[in-house]
Amino acid sequence: MEKPQRGRPRKFDRDTALDQAVRLFWSKGYEATSISDLTDALGIGVRSLYTAFGDKQALFDEVIEAYSLNYGGWIARALAEEPTAKQAIGRILHEAATEHTRPGRPRGCMLLCAADNTNSAEVAARLRQLRDGDVAVYEQRIKADIDSGTLPSGTDAAALARYTTAMLQGISQSARDGASRKELERIATLAIQCWP
Repeated sequence: MEKPQRGRPRKFDRDTALDQAVRLFWSKGYEATSISDLTDALGIGVRSLYTAFGDKQALFDEVIEAYSLNYGGWIARALAEEPTAKQAIGRILHEAATEHTRPGRPRGCMLLCAADNTNSAEVAARLRQLRDGDVAVYEQRIKADIDSGTLPSGTDAAALARYTTAMLQGISQSARDGASRKELERIATLAIQCWP
């Protein structure tokens, strides 16, 4: 009888494994993604998973950072590159139509998809904090345009920022429901027409 061969444990590329975890949480959500799902997708054992990433919530914290860096940077670029809040938000809404329907990746926004049906108060709070942070950034950018006279002085910056977030969330969910890029681009065009 042959003895099992011993050797070094199989190595894995941590960045690749993290990206696989991003896509798993993105497609299934936080709660529905099990440790077994993660070990299967990453091709590692439970012990290796915990050694490399910690528990599920610690891994998810890393996933959020990786998603924001690797898949969500288009929002920050639009805000930095466009001269007005209206142009930046218009670009963000149109790019959302593209980003949330890209072939070869889950549809919609991972920060929204992962929040579906979570029983973890910590995860729900973290995702809400990130979304609220986005609203605050939009509101600051809108206020700057009000102060400079680019937007009318009576513009409700807080409501316009929330409206923007609601439109982005709607585009994300519509993408998950199967809306095409062209359909979502039409929504983006209509959404920006409501701006003052």
